Amino acid sequence: MLNQVQLSPSAGLAVSELCLGTMNFGIPGRGHQGDWTLDIDAARPIFERAKASGVTYFDCANVYGLGASEEVVGQLLQEIYARDEFVLTTKVSMPMGPMKTQSGLSRKHILEAVEMSLERLGLDYVDQLIIHRHPHAIPGQFKTPIEETLEALHEVVKSGMAHYLGASSMFAWQFADLQAVAKANHWTPFISMQNHYNLIYREEEREMIPYCSEHGIGLTPWSPLARGILTGAYQGSLEGGSTNRSQGADKNRTASLYRGARDFDIAARCAEVAARLDVSSAVVAIAWLMSKPMVTAPVIGVSRVEQLEDLVQAASLKLTEADCDYLEALYQPLDNLLSLGMS
Repeated sequence: MLNQVQLSPSAGLAVSELCLGTMNFGIPGRGHQGDWTLDIDAARPIFERAKASGVTYFDCANVYGLGASEEVVGQLLQEIYARDEFVLTTKVSMPMGPMKTQSGLSRKHILEAVEMSLERLGLDYVDQLIIHRHPHAIPGQFKTPIEETLEALHEVVKSGMAHYLGASSMFAWQFADLQAVAKANHWTPFISMQNHYNLIYREEEREMIPYCSEHGIGLTPWSPLARGILTGAYQGSLEGGSTNRSQGADKNRTASLYRGARDFDIAARCAEVAARLDVSSAVVAIAWLMSKPMVTAPVIGVSRVEQLEDLVQAASLKLTEADCDYLEALYQPLDNLLSLGMS
């Protein structure tokens, strides 16, 4: 059974120590992850097991399934939980259509997108609204002044449509800039950072994580299992996919994110430690993340009940310092993916 933890030292919000990501719930065939999406009936047992396991924190985004994920997630949460039993995050900024007015972090798009998200979710508010990227990092979009974005986000909170704000992958200096401008104008600050962090991509340890630690910002890393590399789904090579996701179009996204020469060597060490501890590689990878200061709730993705049951074990697995040293020893500096484009 998962414990409840404080999402961030800068806020009193309580969440489960694992967050269930919902990218793969919606309408099969719809959206960029459509070839491995589960419909509502396939997703329902996962949500039922989530409640039984103590999961209270759920992460969504309007772009997942182009709104379909929010529809499914909202319905299932209301079927299975009381409103005060769960914490729900959704995100805004990614393109929801071909028009420039349908993406980005302009005042217009933020206010319209949040209203549409709430309608799809069937809720009066979300607990946290996350900007999916920095206002200047959405390809093809105008560079919205950050003051416009921050003031609009503040209005979303003050109107009651969201209770807290979070941010996702950006340079540490950009995040610091946003926080400073929000503070200077007495606007709502961000309480969490959903960043890209796992055993084979650790560039966040250089600047973003120290910044968040210094300023009391909770971390909820995405892709904690490196899109299946750390579970063994790719069986030692990007050409060795063994799941619908790793064999489909998502393989290209995985290849764009994971370019390290030692990626699969590190994954092999993860499997080695897992075999010694009699758990799965996925459990070891998540336990490693959970051992890191400021990481409060890694965002996990599952497609079967058994996967969720497995990952919950990570919360009770305490890796030794020697285990962590062994897992980390092969890592070599990588290009920060944000410097190559959008992570």
